[in-house]
Amino acid sequence: MSQRDQIYAAAHDAAPFSFDARVAAVFPDMIRRSVPGYELIVQSLPWLAARVVQPHSNVYDLGCSLGASAHAVRHGLDKTPGCRILAVDNSAAMLARAEEWLAGFCAKIPVELQCADVLAVPIENASLVMLNFTLQFIPQDQRLELLQRIRVGLRPGGVLLLSEKIAIEDEPLEQLITELHHDFKRAQGYSELEIAQKRQALENVLIAESLAVHRERLQAAGFAAAEVWLQHTRFVSLLARV
Repeated sequence: MSQRDQIYAAAHDAAPFSFDARVAAVFPDMIRRSVPGYELIVQSLPWLAARVVQPHSNVYDLGCSLGASAHAVRHGLDKTPGCRILAVDNSAAMLARAEEWLAGFCAKIPVELQCADVLAVPIENASLVMLNFTLQFIPQDQRLELLQRIRVGLRPGGVLLLSEKIAIEDEPLEQLITELHHDFKRAQGYSELEIAQKRQALENVLIAESLAVHRERLQAAGFAAAEVWLQHTRFVSLLARV
């Protein structure tokens, strides 16, 4: 069972954020209270999977954390035969919790967990690839290469789901939307200290980019089109098609 996120509740020297055992233990609570719109994305995945996942194809959840997205996809594949779901993360702590959590469900389609760098995982025979708040943790000079590999590994008709925390190009709106996000976190019970320390810990770890940059990169990677399907404050989810 997930614990309440209190990692940044006491004052301390903020080490860079990492997906370690402490974060794994509280991650469902952390992401629910930190990322507005995340739960709606996950709730919508069965509908998306039912429409885009092709028979006898692969689904990839890259940067899967505890496997919530991979698990949600299973609910949309009852009528789609021969599918594999591969969930990849480079955090052994997160995958250990994912294995424990996923074992509590009875499902016809297993989620195959793999501890690996998403930059090194072959993408093959895919009809859906999910990067749910993962690309923002990848070095910027390697993001295009990853998207190109995903594009090559997608079947005709395949879809990439890309969810990211974005940077806002207009400074006054950047400040306003940042404060609206902080208001969301305050409403979830986070203190000013927690908000400040988490922000400091993520500095230079999570590198956000503008929506325009994401669109340009997806085009450069070979995707035919990309559109926002969900957004809350600065958290955006796009669908890109081959």
